[in-house]
Formats: sequence, structure tokens, C-alpha cells
Amino acid sequence: MTSSAPRQLVLDLALRPALAAEDFMVSAANQQALGMIDRWPDWQHWALLVHGPAHSGKSHLASVWRYKSGAATVRADKLDETAVQLLKQRGALVIENLETGIADEQMLFHLLNLAREHKFSILLTSRVPAGELSISFPDLRSRLRALPMVGIDLPDDALLKAVLVKLFADRQLSIEPHVVNHIALHMHRSFENAHTLVAAIDQRALSTKRRVTRALAGEVIEELQKPSARNGLPVAAAKSWENSNE
Repeated sequence: MTSSAPRQLVLDLALRPALAAEDFMVSAANQQALGMIDRWPDWQHWALLVHGPAHSGKSHLASVWRYKSGAATVRADKLDETAVQLLKQRGALVIENLETGIADEQMLFHLLNLAREHKFSILLTSRVPAGELSISFPDLRSRLRALPMVGIDLPDDALLKAVLVKLFADRQLSIEPHVVNHIALHMHRSFENAHTLVAAIDQRALSTKRRVTRALAGEVIEELQKPSARNGLPVAAAKSWENSNE
């Protein structure tokens, strides 16, 4: 008697602990960035900017470094004088999401100077490299562009499939390997689209009371490629897919 339980998709990816309950999947797409995080505290510079697309693992890498360094975390769009005290107390600071805007550009410039003078460490994250950030304060713009930067690339096949499996598992969905392979082959290749697509597939499966099969996944992919025929898909999901880099 054959079992109807879905087979597991075996992926040859290393796993690195971030926090107690999380793992970080390592592939060629993020190996260089992880290597820089691992190298701390032997950085040749006092700050590092990690950039990469949405959902690429920047915050997860920041968690790896925060766990290792004892750093505090602040958002760039909430940056104020409390960040100075945090940096002085901890000796390390994560400043996330520079692309969303920097609340106080002179404060960030001061923090970078403070780290350089006292040999503190700062890790910054952004969806775009420093040269693409919109910054009014010329000194800060120059300082950020001079920082060491490391990027996280678009996912390779192994990482993309691993991300899909994890996203489905997070929704308590066990997916056949051939379905994951089919999705990875036909979707727009990005971390953000993986999140968008899995959410849309889950919604379709729930609303139609169907299992997640190649046919169901194919329907959703086709509709996301043609936003005018959404048939109940979330508007935000269709817009994200439509605006993605193919």
C-alpha cells in the first residue's frame, strides 16, 4: 500500500543559527554577507552596510550579528538621541531600513563619527546601496558612500526552493517536491515574490478548499502575471508581482 503523504524536498543548504528559534539558510546569494558578519569583531572598518531586496534576510543577518555583538537595534526612520546612549552602552548598534528615510541625518552622521572615534561598531541595512539612498546632508552622503558594503543577491535555485518550502511550512502546508520545483521554475525570481506568491496560493487553497497542486499554483502564477484577471487575489499581491524585476 503506497503512502499519500507528500515527500520531503531535500535541499543541500547549510543552516546557521540566528536566534534560539531560527535558522539562516546559506547559499551563494548571501554567503559573502554572512562572511562579513562572521568576521566581526575583526572588521577592518567600524561600520558595515548590508543591502539587498525585500525579504532577502537582512534583518535575519542583523539578528545574527546582534546576538553575537550584544548590539541594540533602531530603525532609521525613528532615529533620535536615544541611539547615542544605546551605542555608548552597548558598543554596537544596528540601524535598519535606511531606504525608508532617516529621521535625523545629522544624528546618523554623529553616530558614525562616534563609532569611529571610540571603536564602536555599527551595522546598517538597506534595500539599496548607499549611492541610491536619498540623503540631503552632504557629509552623511559622502560618509555612507565610503563605508564598506556587501550585497545579498537574488536567490539561486537552491535558496529559492528552500525559502518556498519554509514559507509554506510557516502556513502549515506540506508541499510535494514537484510542486515546489514547478513554482520556482515559473515565478519571478525574488524573495519578495516568494512571499507574495505563497500568500496568494494559500488564500486560493483556503477559498476553494483544494490541495496545493501544480495546477492550483499555476493558476495563481498566471493571474499574478495578469493583474486584470485577479479573481479575488489581494490587490497588494498583484501589484507587488506586476512591479517586480523579471
